[in-house]
Formats: sequence, C-alpha cells, structure tokens
Amino acid sequence: MAYVFNQDEMPKMTSVIPGRERIPFVNKDLAGTQDLLAGVQRLSAKSSSPYHYHEKCEHFYFILEGSGSIDTEDGNKKIEAGDLVFIPEEEKHRLNAVEDILMFEFQGPYKHKTVILDGGAQGLTWKQVDGTVRSHIK
Repeated sequence: MAYVFNQDEMPKMTSVIPGRERIPFVNKDLAGTQDLLAGVQRLSAKSSSPYHYHEKCEHFYFILEGSGSIDTEDGNKKIEAGDLVFIPEEEKHRLNAVEDILMFEFQGPYKHKTVILDGGAQGLTWKQVDGTVRSHIK
C-alpha cells in the first residue's frame, strides 16, 4: 500500500538551537524503518547547524529554496537552490543559511551516532510539534 503525506499534516521537529525545523517523512515512528531518514529541513536566515559528523551514515541535502554555505574540513562552499550536497560518512560539516533555506534531507542508514563538535548537546535536542499523522505502520 502506498501513502501520500502532506507536510502540513506531519509532526514537525524544532531544534532547541533556534532557526532549525525538520519534518521527517520516513523514519522509525512513521514508516517503521531505521534504514533511512528522509524529509524536509528548514534553516532560517543567518542560522546554522552545529559543526558535527555522523558515524556510519551518509547524508544528502537537496537545496530546494534559498542559499547559504557548507563548512567542511576542506573549507567553505556556497550552496543554493538546485544544489545537491553529499556528505560522506564521518565528514565534519555545518550548514549556514544566508537566507531561508528549504532542503530535502536524506540520511542512510539512520542507525548512526551524531557527534557534535561545537555547541554541545543542544545540537542534538529537538522538540516535536504534533501533526495529525501519527504512524502508518500496521
């Protein structure tokens, strides 16, 4: 059976660090899988993610709207709508928003550990804002 999800019905995750919102479409709670995480993420203008990396996980961002940059050990690169950012396993990175960014995010597998290199444990803390969709697991 196929399901159609609308972002307005999905539970939203807001970061304790201001300026980040995540709407997962595929995860353990909604689809019963930890093989991947897929959804949209928003970064408000002038906000950023903490500098971090993921053990045993590759990460993709497809930038749908907005612009900013990504910091890695190789330096800083500009990103804008239409760009696909691939972050290999254990690659240190941080996303920075010059203007509001809307991106599609994919992490696989989602059974991984995130290591925050600056900003402390708050970088891992998200609060769920309820949506009408709970789960489609049968």
